[in-house]
Amino acid sequence: MGKEAPNRPLRLLASVLAVLALVAGCSSGQPAASAGSAAAAKPAVRVATLKGPTGVGMVHLMKAQDDGSAADDYTFTVSDSPDEVVAKIASGDVDIAAVPTNLAAVLYAKTSGAVQLLAVNTLGVMYVVENGDTVHSVADLKGKTIYASGQGSNPEYVLRFLLQKNGLDPDRDVHIVFKGEHDEVATLVANGDAKVALLPEPFVTTVTMKNPKVRVALDLTAEWGKAVTDGSQLMMGAVIARKDFVAKNPAAVGTFLREYRASIGQATSDVSGAAALCQQFGIIPSAAVAAKAIPRLNLTYLAGEEMRTGIQGYFQVLYDANPKSLGGALPDAGFYYTGA
Repeated sequence: MGKEAPNRPLRLLASVLAVLALVAGCSSGQPAASAGSAAAAKPAVRVATLKGPTGVGMVHLMKAQDDGSAADDYTFTVSDSPDEVVAKIASGDVDIAAVPTNLAAVLYAKTSGAVQLLAVNTLGVMYVVENGDTVHSVADLKGKTIYASGQGSNPEYVLRFLLQKNGLDPDRDVHIVFKGEHDEVATLVANGDAKVALLPEPFVTTVTMKNPKVRVALDLTAEWGKAVTDGSQLMMGAVIARKDFVAKNPAAVGTFLREYRASIGQATSDVSGAAALCQQFGIIPSAAVAAKAIPRLNLTYLAGEEMRTGIQGYFQVLYDANPKSLGGALPDAGFYYTGA
């Protein structure tokens, strides 16, 4: 997903767990406000978000904080990699964080339930692109060479699942060529060296802007919906919070979720404004790229039972492909926040 995808193995988990052992049972770290102070009226909430699709829905809330119109007193940190965000939330340096959904499940498993899933903010952002006009269904991929990155992580597992659901053997009916980074795949497509590829936004937009002959052939979010019967959705981005922070600050969490939902709504209704803010806050470097990418980011806000119902089928697919992709276990009911 942008720079945060593919969801790489959590190289920092060992150090994260060590940090957690030191901070377990600690307070939220927020300074007590004196009576009548502005801080008392606006609870302090520290939020970490990622560059790329997972962070786009946050930009209007970041603007509200800059304008002084946010209901909570937010401090935002924008990071390049999920590992950075994991370290921050595990150490108690941040209270709420936007992360890939499977990373949230891994962290829940590895910290014995120290985090909760508050809401899903992004559905799938992965697309099959083609330099040509032969692919109009998953079945049309038969016999094709598909370039992709993310071997051993979500992109591979989702692609293989959809191929199988459409009657194709991923190991015999297609040839998947994995590269190390999205940038490498994008360059091959833009140069015409790769005819078919799996890419996330905003790389899809970057490639199609460079090479107008490249078109979006398949939306994997839509293809997921066609393939499943359990009501699940391809849910790839979410916000999580430290469980101790949620327990001690329920009103602040509820306020954040209301403001965050409104921020996501603004991002989808005012694409040009959101694109400018993406560049301003370093979420997507180019406003022009952001403006074209946002309509394909599948920004959403799903919480409570709707979130839980929609994501469990997705988690099951990942678990069946590789239990380690979820930290070795499917999340139990304690993972899902239902307070707002």
